[in-house]
Amino acid sequence: MARESQYQHEVIGKIENLLPDCIILKNDPSYMQGVPDLIVLYRDRWAMLEIKRNAGAHRQPNQDYYIELMNSMSFAAFLCPENEREVLHDLQLTLRFAG
Repeated sequence: MARESQYQHEVIGKIENLLPDCIILKNDPSYMQGVPDLIVLYRDRWAMLEIKRNAGAHRQPNQDYYIELMNSMSFAAFLCPENEREVLHDLQLTLRFAG
C-alpha cells in the first residue's frame, strides 16, 4: 500500500492533468488542525481536498467539520483510492463548469 504522501503526490499530478493551469497548495497541518491537505485554485474557483491512503484511514479531529463547512462554501471532499474517480470527476465539474 502506498504511503499517504506518495498517494498525495500522484493525486496532485492527476488534478494538474484535469485542470491545466490550476494552482495546488499544500496546507500546514500544524497551523490549523483539521483543515484539508490541499487547496486547488482554478480560475475564480477553489476546492479543498483531504487525502487519505484508504477509505478506512484515521480521521483527525475537526476534519469532518472542515470538509462539511468548506463543501458548503465551494467544494471539499475526502479523497482516497476507493473514491478517487468520483471525487476527481466532481472536482472537475465544480471547478470548470460551476457558476
